[in-house]
Amino acid sequence: MRSQRNFQGLVMSTAAAAAALMLSACGPGQPQAESTATAGTSPATSSASPETSSAPSTAPAPPSSSDARGTSTPSAAPTAAPPAAPAPGEPGLCKAAGLSAATDASGGGAAGSVYMKLNLTNTGSEPCVLRGFAGVSLTMDGAGAPIGAPAERDVSAMPADVLLAPGQTGSAVLRYTQAGNYTDCAMVDAAGYRIYPPEDTASLFLPRPTKACSNTGITLLTIGPFQPA
Repeated sequence: MRSQRNFQGLVMSTAAAAAALMLSACGPGQPQAESTATAGTSPATSSASPETSSAPSTAPAPPSSSDARGTSTPSAAPTAAPPAAPAPGEPGLCKAAGLSAATDASGGGAAGSVYMKLNLTNTGSEPCVLRGFAGVSLTMDGAGAPIGAPAERDVSAMPADVLLAPGQTGSAVLRYTQAGNYTDCAMVDAAGYRIYPPEDTASLFLPRPTKACSNTGITLLTIGPFQPA
């Protein structure tokens, strides 16, 4: 009987030990699994967070010329400013009505050309300005049309504003090439020069009989810019 009781006690002890072992395996193991899962998701969350924060919350807007409606408006192209009008009290441009014309042939000649000064004198009562080049051509008479080609501009000298007080004169170099130098010249008689002051549509007639070429393909005259006399 004692052996049977000892055997039963041994079985019960073995069962109790097995139950305790099972409890120790099941109880502490579950919290450990939960901790591992938390640690595994935490790095994933933290690795995604820097990607989101690396992009700026609002990108800087590029320069734009759009208007309030969002329509692109191109920049206006620069335009050339028109010639400035004389300020109040400043002299205006000299006009044909207030000028007289003359030539001075003291410039001499070379290679079939004659150099002279074209002189415009202020005959008015107010100062005026000569600016740039006169228009010059040969003509039949005081009321006649120009003959042949008008004078070509000589741009080797820089134009200058020439202020003429009443009675003062401005000069430009005028060159006349002899019509006889051209074998294809349709030669005619000219009574003188028709002269347009700079930026004026009215003209002056300067009597000076000479020869002209009626064909417009031949240029006999060259005019320079006005300079103080």
